[in-house]
Amino acid sequence: MSEVFDIILGPMVTEKTAAQQDENIYAFKVGEKANKVQIKQAVQELFGVEVLSVRTVLMRGKMKRFGRHFGKRKNWKKAYVTLAEGHSLPLYEA
Repeated sequence: MSEVFDIILGPMVTEKTAAQQDENIYAFKVGEKANKVQIKQAVQELFGVEVLSVRTVLMRGKMKRFGRHFGKRKNWKKAYVTLAEGHSLPLYEA
């Protein structure tokens, strides 16, 4: 079970993802090394739903300034998960 939480780091709740819930698409922050098959299996195991497809996006870290020095935030990955008709995630219903 701890492997599932290494793959799925948390849900993403934004205006865009809230609008996509009508189309049964949910967004998650996932581990950078996780692939689509692992993400699909983790969501199905964690929530007990049927996943149709997974789309992933690698988000590049922003350049930031720390005093007179410049640095870069870490890269991170997000996944858009499309669920089968009739399935939904209870964590977004509240």
